[in-house]
Amino acid sequence: MARERSEEDQIKEGVQPESLADEHLTATDEAVSAEIEDPSAAEREQAEEALHEEAESADTLHDEIIKLQEQLTVQKDIALRAQAEEQNARRRAQQDVERARKFAVEKLLQDLLPVVDNLERALATIDPADEGNKALVEGIELTHKSFVDTLTKNSVEIVDPAGEPFDPELHQAMTQVPSGEVEPNTVMEVFQKGYRLNGRLVRPAMVVVSKAP
Repeated sequence: MARERSEEDQIKEGVQPESLADEHLTATDEAVSAEIEDPSAAEREQAEEALHEEAESADTLHDEIIKLQEQLTVQKDIALRAQAEEQNARRRAQQDVERARKFAVEKLLQDLLPVVDNLERALATIDPADEGNKALVEGIELTHKSFVDTLTKNSVEIVDPAGEPFDPELHQAMTQVPSGEVEPNTVMEVFQKGYRLNGRLVRPAMVVVSKAP
């Protein structure tokens, strides 16, 4: 009776009796045990499947990144090739324009060269010692000089190879003459001078070439 009153007094005073405290600790331990109990097989399987899916997702993402990097490399290569082709096309166009500018007068030059030839033939046939021909010779010489100076200013080069070795790329051999005075294959006489425009042969020189006697 005294013990029962003592417990009641303890409850009233806010102090738990030892029996109640033990019961409370036991309930707490059971709750904690319930909270940390091992997962079931199904739960473990679900967790493993989730981890496996995450791993597969990471692998897939990695593969996608690699594919995108490869595509980026290919696209960069295509862009560089296109840029190079554009630069080559621009350079070729500039070269075509430059060639057209340099050789635009080639046809006109071919038509004018016979005029120079005729002036030179006229000078070759007139006797400069004759006083009566003096004014005529001077007039033709001035005309010829003016004509040649104009050609030179427009990048025209005269090919006059007398005494030089024969060059089949610049000279056209009309005949060969045996000679012991000069080396074989030497230009002995020039029938008609040749001309080049900006380094390009417009007309070869027509020449007589020596050969061994």
